[in-house]
Amino acid sequence: MPREIDETWIDEAIERYRRLDVLRAEFDKAVAAHVVTVHSPDDTVEVLVTAAGDIADVRIRGDLRQTNATELAREVQAVVTNAKEAARWAREKLHDEIFGAFRTVGER
Repeated sequence: MPREIDETWIDEAIERYRRLDVLRAEFDKAVAAHVVTVHSPDDTVEVLVTAAGDIADVRIRGDLRQTNATELAREVQAVVTNAKEAARWAREKLHDEIFGAFRTVGER
């Protein structure tokens, strides 16, 4: 028994795949370009991180003469940990913005 081919459904699926491909490219570009700034608890370390999780810059602020290496290391670790979470949050927000209106094939 031959199966009927729903060519309209196939055409719609192909178009949706193409649209999804465009959205993925937009998302990848946005994730690489979007930068979030995170500060250490004592505000001596500032990290700029992309939504992709890449650290774009690290800035040490203030006078470090009164800060010992252990304290500075603790601040760096805290800000890097927070930067990882900030990147995840930014990715989720960008994903919602870009893919939020995208429907599955079954939705019309």
